[in-house]
Amino acid sequence: MTKQPNHRRPNHLIGEKSPYLLQHAYNPVDWYPWGAGALNRARKENRLIFLSIGYSTCHWCHVMEEESFEDEEVAALLNRDFICIKVDREERPDLDKIYMTAVQALTGGGGWPLNVFLTPDLKPFFGGTYFPPRDKWGRAGMTTLLPKIVKLWKENPQDVVKSGDRLT
Repeated sequence: MTKQPNHRRPNHLIGEKSPYLLQHAYNPVDWYPWGAGALNRARKENRLIFLSIGYSTCHWCHVMEEESFEDEEVAALLNRDFICIKVDREERPDLDKIYMTAVQALTGGGGWPLNVFLTPDLKPFFGGTYFPPRDKWGRAGMTTLLPKIVKLWKENPQDVVKSGDRLT
């Protein structure tokens, strides 16, 4: 079922056909679908990409949406510093396979939601599955993690690029 708007403006997912993407069309996160618009913007602005892959019947995908992607503070951090792309793994199993392989290589595990940080040229350098909005259960929360990733990108972009190069 598509999430109904809460008096919010829709993001770039509003025109998509996927029920999963439409579930996120009214998140405060400025989601883009995978495509030239988002990818070109990331390259042009030299901004990192936050790629989130999931599917409509995934329990933890819904939990992360409600806890993290509906959180105004998390959304503000994502919107300010990243190009945010949402992918339905059932529509794009090719992308899911590529980035799941990367996260498994990085962490030794995987699952959904699959959240991956990419350089503007699409090289993964960090990722995981569920990230709570704030530190919880021994996991770094989005409000802790996002500023650290941005700081690393701003202060040592060559290290981020080298990490992405090694992984790919």
